[in-house]
Formats: sequence, structure tokens, C-alpha cells
Amino acid sequence: MIRFTGVLALSTAILSSTSALLAQTVEPGFKSLFNGKDLSGWAGRMNHWSVQDGAITGTTTKEDPAKGNNFLIARDGDKNLEVADFELRLAYRFTGDSGNSGIQYRSKDVGNFVVHGYQADMETGPTYTGILYEEGGRGILCERGKKVVIKADSADPNKPKIEVTGALGDAKEIGDAIKKGDWNDYVIIAQGNHLQQFINGKQTVDVTDEQVSKAAKSGILALQLHQGPPMKVQFKNIRLKTGSASAAVAADLERVQGEWVAIEFAANGQKASADDASGVKLKIKGNEFFAEFPQGQAQGTLKLNGTTSPKSMDATTEAGDQVPGIYEISGATFRICYAMNDAPRPKEFKSAEGSDLILITFKRKP
Repeated sequence: MIRFTGVLALSTAILSSTSALLAQTVEPGFKSLFNGKDLSGWAGRMNHWSVQDGAITGTTTKEDPAKGNNFLIARDGDKNLEVADFELRLAYRFTGDSGNSGIQYRSKDVGNFVVHGYQADMETGPTYTGILYEEGGRGILCERGKKVVIKADSADPNKPKIEVTGALGDAKEIGDAIKKGDWNDYVIIAQGNHLQQFINGKQTVDVTDEQVSKAAKSGILALQLHQGPPMKVQFKNIRLKTGSASAAVAADLERVQGEWVAIEFAANGQKASADDASGVKLKIKGNEFFAEFPQGQAQGTLKLNGTTSPKSMDATTEAGDQVPGIYEISGATFRICYAMNDAPRPKEFKSAEGSDLILITFKRKP
């Protein structure tokens, strides 16, 4: 019973990602990349880039088209700013009916303000905002709402083999949360070969890039202005934190704070009724959890690791039981899968007969 409760705690961590990632003030540990006044610290084709209304603004017109995609590159003194593991937070918006842009990261400057590499995509249309695209490379690497692993094609190591390993939620639902003509918060977290993107607190992609010959471990940051019809895109509140995964873990822990109610529960492949599942409740405060279920209560501490795939979580009960598990989140819903009776940490979100695994889906308590 205690182990079951510990598991619940595990689930709480599931809310990994971005409650604290909304782009506003400069949080502790982050550095602002934009002074809100001019383009100091940035380099690009200045006929297309300016500062308007306190925001970096990219503009093309019929008289002055982009003539190919071009980019505004973040600088570090007299050289391009290089990043490896990092978290980037900013806000963006399009003004007008047409627009296509993106945020380049771990990318390469190929000259004349043209950049190739990973791109957190955005547009005014309904399809591509939030996807991971590789500019000048492998193309679309992950569609919105998906979790993928990229490997080398066995027939041609230079080509990617993209395996969809899970879902982050409904792509349309995630897209419906993106505001048209208004500011949206974009967050990018890159740790090792694990890449995550979020818009307005919803995770849009989760990518593990195992194609060693192509996966970028470091590179530059840049903002894209796409060729095509006249457009205007703006960016503000651009903040960067470099280094370890501590920022991502802190964001995950902050996201799980509060009270949760189970909507689905399965143990050893046996699914509980909706009424029985609703009797499982979880409260997270700091790194402590307090679990309630029909048969009793339990409490303990949580430790999250958002850099693994799937993300892992460990709960320790007051009795000293160790409960290993995995978690994922989509909006206000998160699920966990954890092991009982000293079973190994699960590798997928599945509870089968004799597996000693519990699978729980939680919703935030109204």
C-alpha cells in the first residue's frame, strides 16, 4: 500500500515542462538577450530587422522582399553566441494575415546571415507552429503533438529514420491554444540529444536525436525571417539559461505543485472503475508529496529527471521505499507509470498482467 502511494507521488512529477516558463521577467539564472531598445547584441540584414514597440521586429514588403530566408543572429561581443545545453524563453507574435518564422538553435552560420540547423517553427497558418524543423538539413523532424526518436536509416546512414514513440496530446488542441495576432510564449529546452519545445505552457514536441552524424550538440541562436509574401514578426522578453538540466527539472517540479485527481488507474493490467480511480488524490508541495487513496494515505519526497527519455521520476516514502517510474505531461493532464515490488523502472507507459506496474492518469484538481 505504501508503495502504491509512493507511486502516486511519482506521478505528480509528471507535470514536467513549463508552468514557470512563461516569457515575462528575467528569472534567476537567466540572462536577457535583448535590451528592448535597439539591436545591440544581434547581427542581420538591417533593412529587414529593427526594434518597434520594444520588440525585435522582422519585416518584409513587396518593395523589399526577403530574397531567401534570412536570419538575425545572437552575438557574444564580436562573435556569434554559441550554446550547448540551454533553456530559451521568449514571446513572439505575427501582425497581419501572413507570416512564417522560427527560432534557430544549435545552428550554423553559413554566411550572408543565412543559418542552418534546428528550428522551432512558427507561422500564421494552422500546421507548422511548434514543430521541430531542420533548416538546410533533414527537414521536418517532429510534428506538433508527437514524441519521436531519430536514428540513422540502416540503408543510408545520412538519412534519418524517424520513429514516433508517443503523443503529447492532440495536435489541433495544442494549436488552438496558440493566439492569433497576439503574444505567445515559446520555450526551448535542449539537454544532450533531448530537445523539447513548448508554446503557452503546452509541450509541442519531444525529440531524442540519435542520428550521431547529424545531431547538433552546440551551435548558434538566431531568429528567422522567411521568404514569401510580405510579413511582420516580433520577438520580446528573450532570456537564456545555459548549462545543466537544473532549469528543466525546476520547471517540472514547479509545474506539479498543487492538487491532482486520478481519472484512470490500472495495476498489473487491471483497470479500475472511474469512481475508484477518482479516489486517488495527490498533493505536491515543494519536493514533498501527500497521497490519498481509498485504502489509506502516504507521503514522502520526489526526485525528477527531465533529461531521460521517457522522463524519469523517483519517489521515496516515509517508510524508505524507493519507487522508480516514468512520467509525461500534456497540458493539465499527466500520466505516470511506476514499478512495484522491486520491479525495474518501466520503459513505456503500459501496465500488463504480472508486470508489477501501475499506470495512472491525473488531471489537475479544479
